Amino acid sequence: MCPMLNEIKEIITSSIMTKQNLLSDEKLLSIINQVADVCVIALKADKKIFFCGNGGSAADAQHLAAEFTGRFLLDREPLYAEALHVNSSYMTSVINDYSFEEVYSRLVKAKVRQGDILIGISTSGNSMNIIKALEQGRTQHAITVGMTGATGGKLKSNCDFLLNMPSSHTPRIQEAHIMVGHIICELVEKRIFKNNIVD
Repeated sequence: MCPMLNEIKEIITSSIMTKQNLLSDEKLLSIINQVADVCVIALKADKKIFFCGNGGSAADAQHLAAEFTGRFLLDREPLYAEALHVNSSYMTSVINDYSFEEVYSRLVKAKVRQGDILIGISTSGNSMNIIKALEQGRTQHAITVGMTGATGGKLKSNCDFLLNMPSSHTPRIQEAHIMVGHIICELVEKRIFKNNIVD
């Protein structure tokens, strides 16, 4: 077999193993279910879901916000979800006038209210702007969720719910983040819009 094909198979196997480890972690699966439940409760109470992340995690934040506000599997009403980084004028002005560490915490202070859900995505769990965002969210009595790698990093102490993927390898963590985000979207849709489901 071509050595390059072996390398591809090794990468796919590594991704599968991360998901297998997640599948066997009953505690983590329970937390995923709890996050879906608190999202349902918040959205039914006219609260909002906010996401923040950097780089690939910012792309994941935008992806998942779009799944909630647009649609996932069901033809249904939109759900309020927002990725906090999408205003480039705001982002660049705060980075210029204050610091990159404050870029999300200032938006959280402006937008997030008691009972809203704030989801911070950081593969290391050590991104200071995400840590500060969740710290600010807790000050404002939001429900904080961290999506990280295996250790949870420094972010874990600011999370009501920690979704720490069983890997220390950034690509595998990001792949698991999207899978878990999709699971939460699907569960939330089904629990809020169960009458829209056609057997």
